[in-house]
Amino acid sequence: MALRASDLGHNLLLGDGVVVGADVVFGANVVVYEDTVIGAGCFIQDGAVLGKVPSLSPTSTARRGELPPLTLGPGCVVSTGAVAYRGTTLGPGCILGDYAGVRERCTLGEKVVVGRSSVVENDTVIGDFTKIQTNVYITAYMTIEERCFIAPCVQTTNDNFMGRTEKRHKLIKGATIRRGARIGGGVVLCPAIEIGEEAFIAAGAVVTKDAPAGKVLMGCPARVVRDVNEDELLDNQ
Repeated sequence: MALRASDLGHNLLLGDGVVVGADVVFGANVVVYEDTVIGAGCFIQDGAVLGKVPSLSPTSTARRGELPPLTLGPGCVVSTGAVAYRGTTLGPGCILGDYAGVRERCTLGEKVVVGRSSVVENDTVIGDFTKIQTNVYITAYMTIEERCFIAPCVQTTNDNFMGRTEKRHKLIKGATIRRGARIGGGVVLCPAIEIGEEAFIAAGAVVTKDAPAGKVLMGCPARVVRDVNEDELLDNQ
């Protein structure tokens, strides 16, 4: 499509084959790499980078190979300084906060929010309407289902061997967070655990084992203390 001058920020760089929908607005100093698809009504703010190809270290556990284009659904907002990599899909109405990063081969559903300075690593799936707050680290190989809430400064992990031994390559896996679960501020999730549907993890907990559905957990290590109040469950909202 023909872009209106009023929608183009200063120093906009568009790579070959970029597809831009109607009514897209660009801020200043935006870089869009080749083949990126930007849906109608998106707002790409100053200094954002779209469609970046990862630069992997020789010891990285991330998969190599060709990546499809980055695709942004209609109405996405990519805020100042945010970076979204090639091979990822952002659903309609997603918001990436200032300086957020979303790596390759990630799928974000409808109206997912990734807060300021938060990072979503490669090969992660995030369901519709999930909210990830400020300074959260979502490790690679995670699944977060729909309508979850991840509070500020949550840290997730995927490697029990912390970079040692070859067998770790087959065992690397992040947490699975089921529908409607809520993770409090500063929580640490250990590798490969499952947070059950509608579970509530209190602030500062260290979760080393699976969290049952519908339970409140707190402490270090986290333990079940009670049921989630019925009036807080999604089906009662």
